[in-house]
Amino acid sequence: MRRGVEKESLRALADGSLALTPHPSALGSALTHPWVTTDFSESQLELITGVHPSAEACELELHEIHRAVAQALAQAQGSGEMMWASSMPCVLPTDETIPLGRYGSSNIGRAKSVYRMGLGHRYGRRMQTISGIHYNWSMPGISSDEYFGLIRNFRRHSFLLLVLFGASPALCSSFVEGREHQLQSLQHKLKTQPCGSLYMPHGTSLRMGRLGYQSDAQSSLAVSYNHLAGYAASLQEALTRPYPAYEAIGIRNPGGEYNQLSTTLLQIENEFYGTIRPKRVIKSGERPLHALRERGVEYVEVRCMDLDPFEPLGISARTMRFLDIFLLHCLLSDSPADTPAEIAALARNQHLTAARGREPGLQLERGDATVPLMDWGQALLAEFTPIAERIDAALGGSLYREALEQARASLAAPDTLPSARVLAAMHAAHGDSHIGFVLQRSRDTQAALLAAPPDSALRERFANAASESLAEQARIEAADTLPFEAFRQHYLSPAQLGV
Repeated sequence: MRRGVEKESLRALADGSLALTPHPSALGSALTHPWVTTDFSESQLELITGVHPSAEACELELHEIHRAVAQALAQAQGSGEMMWASSMPCVLPTDETIPLGRYGSSNIGRAKSVYRMGLGHRYGRRMQTISGIHYNWSMPGISSDEYFGLIRNFRRHSFLLLVLFGASPALCSSFVEGREHQLQSLQHKLKTQPCGSLYMPHGTSLRMGRLGYQSDAQSSLAVSYNHLAGYAASLQEALTRPYPAYEAIGIRNPGGEYNQLSTTLLQIENEFYGTIRPKRVIKSGERPLHALRERGVEYVEVRCMDLDPFEPLGISARTMRFLDIFLLHCLLSDSPADTPAEIAALARNQHLTAARGREPGLQLERGDATVPLMDWGQALLAEFTPIAERIDAALGGSLYREALEQARASLAAPDTLPSARVLAAMHAAHGDSHIGFVLQRSRDTQAALLAAPPDSALRERFANAASESLAEQARIEAADTLPFEAFRQHYLSPAQLGV
């Protein structure tokens, strides 16, 4: 097995508000740095590990990247910035003042910023500030058909990950200002907080529910995962079919500035939201869908993991080991073809679990019947046992069995699940304030990262990477010859999606 992690995290100020400063110069170019970039917003860091043969090695590199970033934030004069420890955002300003990621003057850099401008027009900038952890996983010798079988089973069983690891049952009221929602209000006992807190009493991962990465436009897409050809055809249609609401926005505004990359239902492949994606490393200038069609699936990207505010890195090696077991079970189990009816039922299951996953007796749809979520979850965990045993037998030790046993114990005691612990900690020590709770967790994490003994080799490695990334961005900018509009039209041409 091979795995890597991409972790998103907002930069926040000492008062719990969003940092509106540019990407720290000490971290080099967000366009070309190998380990640190930005996601939607200039204020949203993304930390990227390499590919590792063990969970321990992956965790170690993720820790090193966190240390380097923490030091860069601390060195920014008077910034007081820190990495926000929750998936749900800190105190947000008005939607239009959330800064978009900036990647320089090259065509590819401009395209990345215009794409984000389009996301803001289509879904609102606040929604894009939600952060998560992506777990990239592969095994040698797995065919595209086998990966798609894994993906179908993952989608059927991902409710279990939302329950076990969901850690976003509450949020700051600034996130939903002006929007309809079904959240309940918490009455702050601390009057110093800048905004109120909203929550779902039995919620697990509001990030993965109706307030998270959801889209009326994308809900019209019933993408099948039965095989690569069908999946690619569904995406191609979404990437080439104009969507009336986005046609109304237009490519450019009256002043000539770009509103979005295109008026199609999806601007580019990354706009398609999902709990898991089939992926392939792409070549320079290559479209992801072309890479998949031409060379097949190389790995899967698990996208439903919340940042765990009780873990300094947002995820632990133990959680990675559980994900390994989970993904192996998805791969090794029978995986019947999906249907439009099942796809719709899985969406309902996801929303129910996100909003009410710890609710006693909650029922999910399975086939033509409903079953208690907790019973289904425990049955799956029982099926994982021989997999954990075989991995431990191969590697030595008992770490995989321990990860599975921890999950089994947590599911049997819902009050010990991360989402329940978040609400309990908010109530016990922070006057029911979500901002107050996450701010303290963020401060503690920043302090712990800075308290580690100095590592001159680590500092030198990141300084060199920052310098090289800036030089590489300059080379890309100097090599551009096409006008941006010609570049945009060429990149988005349907011919670029085929084999």
